[in-house]
Order: sequence, then structure tokens, then C-alpha cells
Amino acid sequence: MKKFLFLILSVFLASFTTISFQFSAEQIIDRAIEKAGGSKFEEAKIHFTFRGKEYRSTRNNGRYQLERLIAGKDGLVHDIVSNDGLSRSIENCLVKVVDSMVAKISDGVNSVHYFANLPYGLNAPAVNKELIGESKIKGSSYYKVKVTFDQEGGGTDFEDEFMYWVHKENFTVDYLAYKYAVDGGGIRFREAYNARVINGIRFVDYNNYKVKDLSTPLSELDVLFEKEQLKLLSKIELENIYVYLEEDCC
Repeated sequence: MKKFLFLILSVFLASFTTISFQFSAEQIIDRAIEKAGGSKFEEAKIHFTFRGKEYRSTRNNGRYQLERLIAGKDGLVHDIVSNDGLSRSIENCLVKVVDSMVAKISDGVNSVHYFANLPYGLNAPAVNKELIGESKIKGSSYYKVKVTFDQEGGGTDFEDEFMYWVHKENFTVDYLAYKYAVDGGGIRFREAYNARVINGIRFVDYNNYKVKDLSTPLSELDVLFEKEQLKLLSKIELENIYVYLEEDCC
């Protein structure tokens, strides 16, 4: 009888431990954001260069300003996306942006900042997160978190679908994938590398892979990657990264 009771107790404790350490998608993303810098994103001024263009972002108590500076044929083009919308200047002279170009320019600025600051932003009100399973990539265990967006507040690409592979022990986002509809649509799978922490905020570069079959579920891309069945398309590399925090002035 004692052996039987001991067995029952062991099974109960094992089940309790499993339940206690089963995180929700929300908790996984919360931990990933904290690992990447957490609240520092909310007060940081971040500068970096990507493919010859300079990017800057400033956030403070819900206010944000995302910038892109490009050396164009007519001079320096400075685009700013903020809570107030889009503005463009050329050689410090404000110019009118035609309505048909507002979304395209804004999306171009937003997308670079979005990927550069991941996983920050995944707790926005329009973001829906779902834990769909776990997997192993290169011997490490990962949570697989699916992300979709509400139409209201989800931007012009709200129909895009994302998948994030979050390391089960250190909660870093080491892989991600997304399916997009613009320009005929496509699927991308990204492998993070060259992780570095600058003034408390984590940045990575990516190997960017493509998939020929657009009907491929994002949840299967980790298996295709392990089998080396994805084609390397490009590298996503951030250079000259600078992070300034308000506390630095004290």
C-alpha cells in the first residue's frame, strides 16, 4: 500500500510540475521581450545603418518617431513616421507626399524598424499570439508561437502571418518566419546570428531564406530548414548600431 501511495504521489507531483512550467504564448513573448531589453525599448533612442540607409527611432511614454535617411539624387531624403503620421523632407525642406505613396513609404520605414527591434512590438493591442507547439532545431528546443493581427490597428499588412521560434531555456527569438501578400506574396524564414547586446538591448542579424511553394504552412519551415530544403536569399545585417538611454545623461 505504501508503494502504491508513493507511486500515486510521484505521478501527481510530475503532473503538477509539467503544468506549473507550461507557459502561455503571452508569457513566452513577455519573457522574450524582457530578454531582449524589456522596458529599455520604451525610452531608447536607437540609430543603425541598413543597406546604406540610416535609421533612427525614439520612444517616450507612448510617443514614437521612426526615421529613415536616404542620400537621393535631389539630396538627403528624410522620412519620419510618428503618432502624427508621415512627413518627408528633402535637404531639410518639407515636401508634400502624394496620397498614393503615403502607405508605401510608411510601410517601408516601419518594416525595417519592426524587424530590427524584435521581439519588441509583439505585445501591441492588435497582435494575437497562439502557442501551437514545440520543436527542435539544431539540437535546441523551441516554443512555436503563431502571430496574427487584427484589422483595426494592425496596419496595412494586417493579413500577414508570422511564426516565432523562442528558445525554451533562454527565451531568445532565434528563428522566425512570415507569409506576406504584397507584391504577389511570399514566404520567408529567418535564422538569427551575430547576437550582441548594446546598452542593454539585444540585436541580431539574419540569414534570410525563401520558400518556393507558397502553400507551405509556416509551422513546417523548421523541418524544411533542418533538411536544408530552404534557399538562402539574402542576409539582413544591421551596422553602426547606437543606443542612447535617458539615464545616460545623469
